[in-house]
Amino acid sequence: MTTWAARFRLRQYAKASLWIVPLFGLVLGVALAEAATAADGASWLPKTWDYSATTASSVLSSVVGSMIALLGFVVTIGVLVIQQATGTLSPRYMRLWYRDRLQKAVLATFTGTFSFAYTLLRSIESDSVPNLGVTLAGIAVSVSLLLLLIYLNRFTHNLRPVAIADLVGRMGENVLHRAAARVREAAVREPGPLLPGGSATRIRTQRGGVIQAFDAAGLVSLAARHDCVLVMAHVVGDFVSPGAVVFEVHGTTSAPDPREVAGRLALGVERTIEQDPAFALRILVDIAIRALSPAVNDPTTAVQVLNHVETFLHAVGRVGLRSHYVLGDGGGPPRLVVPGRSWEDYLRLAVTEIRDYGAGSVQVCRRLRAMLEGLLETLPDACLPALRAELALLADAVEREFADAPRRADAETADPQGIGGGRRPGPGGDTDS
Repeated sequence: MTTWAARFRLRQYAKASLWIVPLFGLVLGVALAEAATAADGASWLPKTWDYSATTASSVLSSVVGSMIALLGFVVTIGVLVIQQATGTLSPRYMRLWYRDRLQKAVLATFTGTFSFAYTLLRSIESDSVPNLGVTLAGIAVSVSLLLLLIYLNRFTHNLRPVAIADLVGRMGENVLHRAAARVREAAVREPGPLLPGGSATRIRTQRGGVIQAFDAAGLVSLAARHDCVLVMAHVVGDFVSPGAVVFEVHGTTSAPDPREVAGRLALGVERTIEQDPAFALRILVDIAIRALSPAVNDPTTAVQVLNHVETFLHAVGRVGLRSHYVLGDGGGPPRLVVPGRSWEDYLRLAVTEIRDYGAGSVQVCRRLRAMLEGLLETLPDACLPALRAELALLADAVEREFADAPRRADAETADPQGIGGGRRPGPGGDTDS
């Protein structure tokens, strides 16, 4: 019997695979060709669909060749996307790009049309022509061309850094809100001690890797069966080495099977976004600091990415983060304690590297200040001390980078566009109108 972690990894592989859906298209094309051949000759087919054997063979041969050429064209685009993502965006984004459904639909349509036409070719005889199939092959080519145009239009527009930042930011917010909803549903509602007394049993992992996800419902159910509390030792996204403690079991004389507990924790070679909204923020920051590198020198892109970082931080600040989350079975006694990321963790991830690499850019400094001051005005009081601390660090960085007072005052001015927007003074500054 496979574990939850193994099934999770299999689902991840299927989502990222570029060959599984096209394989289904290939098989479906063969099946549809057989069905079209069986239905050929029916009385309801119009006479205008009749083809000579030579014409049918030429049409289907052209379809087979064109589909192979289009498949090669899409593969070429895929290579260009990889070069673009690894060169100017973030290699982490590739994990999300592989999952694009439109790309898989295009590949499946091409392979399906290819197998459909190729299968029909073998049924052509001098006195037997698959008229229905030849017509359907022409329709399939038209659909393939339409999908190709949609595919080109989408990726031409969506390969811009700001478009990718918008996509990644929205995905991160969705993961964040889904996680908050699951926590609300399973949160413990009965007051009482969090952990039972007595010593704890430690469960260690046999293999190393990044924590990609965990089965919260399965762990809660397992803890309820053994009348214990499971405490997760690491947050999702952490790397754990072989032999590291991943769970502690509290309050039971018969601890659950360590292999069953560890089997509900998925480890992999890199982070995923399914249960890790901070991974989306990591990608956004990667795109911004790539733009700030001397080889690219594009602070405007970093400023545009900061727009989406600010939106994401708004969502994080309002969701109500905790240092840990206590889950129970139907709101009953505590069964699972999961560590969480704090607001300070998210804010530090969002700001630190962009401030360090962009401290010499007036545009980036002004946009960072506008973002932090905007968050100060809109987020709950619990978030404000960390924001003020980041504003102080930004002021220190500006003072180090800009020795002359006029340029320093300019860099300390908050501007939501970086340069050219509505100017708002920093602390103690004056507004120019």
